[in-house]
Amino acid sequence: MYTSSTFRQRIKTLVPKSVQCLRAKYSVKAFFKDVFAGCNVGIIAFPLSIACAIGANIDPERGLFTGVVAGFLISLLGGSRVQIGGPSSTFIVIMYGIMLRHGLDGMLMATFLAGIILILFGLAGFGAYIKYIPYTVVTGLTTGIAVVLFSSQFKNFLGLEMGNVPVDFVSKWQAYWENLHTFNPLALTIGLSTLFIMIYLRRYKASFPSSLVALTIVTLISTIFHLDIETIGSKYGMLPRSLPHPSLPHFEFHEILNLVPDALTLAILAGIESLLSAVVAEGMTGWKHQSNCELIAQGLANIGSGLFGGMPATGSLSRTAANIKSGASTPVSGMVHAGVIFLLMFLFAPLVSCIPLSALAAVLIIISWNMSQIRHFLHLFTAPKRDVFTLLTVFTLTVLIDLTAAVQVGMIVAAFLFMKQMSDLSGVVSNIRKTDKETSEDLDAIPWQDIPIDVELYEINGPFFFGVTDRLKNVLNELEKPPKIFILRMCHVPTIDASGMHALEEFYLECHRQKTLLILSGVQGAVLRDLKRYRIDELIGEDHIFSHLTTALEFSREYLRIERFKASVL
Repeated sequence: MYTSSTFRQRIKTLVPKSVQCLRAKYSVKAFFKDVFAGCNVGIIAFPLSIACAIGANIDPERGLFTGVVAGFLISLLGGSRVQIGGPSSTFIVIMYGIMLRHGLDGMLMATFLAGIILILFGLAGFGAYIKYIPYTVVTGLTTGIAVVLFSSQFKNFLGLEMGNVPVDFVSKWQAYWENLHTFNPLALTIGLSTLFIMIYLRRYKASFPSSLVALTIVTLISTIFHLDIETIGSKYGMLPRSLPHPSLPHFEFHEILNLVPDALTLAILAGIESLLSAVVAEGMTGWKHQSNCELIAQGLANIGSGLFGGMPATGSLSRTAANIKSGASTPVSGMVHAGVIFLLMFLFAPLVSCIPLSALAAVLIIISWNMSQIRHFLHLFTAPKRDVFTLLTVFTLTVLIDLTAAVQVGMIVAAFLFMKQMSDLSGVVSNIRKTDKETSEDLDAIPWQDIPIDVELYEINGPFFFGVTDRLKNVLNELEKPPKIFILRMCHVPTIDASGMHALEEFYLECHRQKTLLILSGVQGAVLRDLKRYRIDELIGEDHIFSHLTTALEFSREYLRIERFKASVL
């Protein structure tokens, strides 16, 4: 029953954490800690926002627009105290494909649509269910994305003189091989230097913002020595110092429909990554998050990003962890982080334009390695074969086809394998006479000699759903002759779906055709309510449905006694 108190509780879970934190005692000390953390994370996020945009073949300022607008809204409206949002490397692969197929306006519209879908997810309460997406699907996706992202950076990393990099994985490497002779030794040197500096800092100076320091050093070197390599400015022009005016790209209805699958993929990925980040943050701090509130905030942030010319955004695990380690305690740090990105864009736009593209490619190569989860990926090969099959299916489709196909097929494969597993575990229909004698004192544990000869007793163990209904249909055909009474024991059935009830209806009709009385025992709770809602109780007869096997057997003995008496009289 959905009461007013339940409604109030539901509304309470949608109140942003920023409102809850600021209503509580918020000290000056906590404020300065949040400001420090926000400044630190903003410095880290600035180069990553640029790298994510360029990796997706998007103008670099659009990554900054996303970091400012979406980063601010996610912290202001989100359901986590310390979540940091912004552009993510997870989206690079799918955004690259959208840009090639639909252009910039298509990317903006897909971002806008993904925001709407995320809001619907949150309002529908899907935040509690996204966590049930199998780990093998998530790992296959992230590792596949990492491989595609890694392979897409070799044009800039080597300074190859070639056109747009093909989306197809095989064609991409063929194009690299054909243009390998055009590589720029200076670009490769800058890329390798960036890699070396980042790896060194992460190992020995973990507190340093490795990407920012590395990019600063190699940019100064390339600028001072006037190295002949491609930079952000030479390819994309000067970065702006302000946000654009909000606007919505014009699209025809049929064009919007073509973008829905991509938008749905973006929304699912954003939901998975943001809630995963929030769960990790919860484990690091102990502060509970509100999943549905977080999804709604992610949706509004993506709508805002699309309106201001940005790209898709989600919660970032690495930036959130850095925020926590910097001492953040409220969403104020996330809002400060967005302000720092804007301030850096305003002050240093001319300098940012001098960053070599090979250096940004090196940053993305490091990002792809971090997100590959190679150890987890290889460890999953020790899992059951069905999980390995799902993992490899999702990984292969992500690398060789595209992310949308990987998400769709991966979820379908995982669902079918789960249903097969549940069907096997259910062992649905088993002949009680062929099992060991039960010794429990439970009302449904009856010694076999108490079961009359003309009674067949079967049971269903586990969920009674469409994956197991075919077994029930063949039960009567397996018997040498139809029994006078067939007792179907259902005390171990926790749930029944429409297919199960339909199978039960057909089984009753088959029993009726063979002049066999069907009796149900052990039917209680939710299963009994579902049977009544489907009117199975009226079909079978309420007097033929029992809560315990004891009473079902007593009824059977009395029924057989009456039948024998009638037969003797006739």
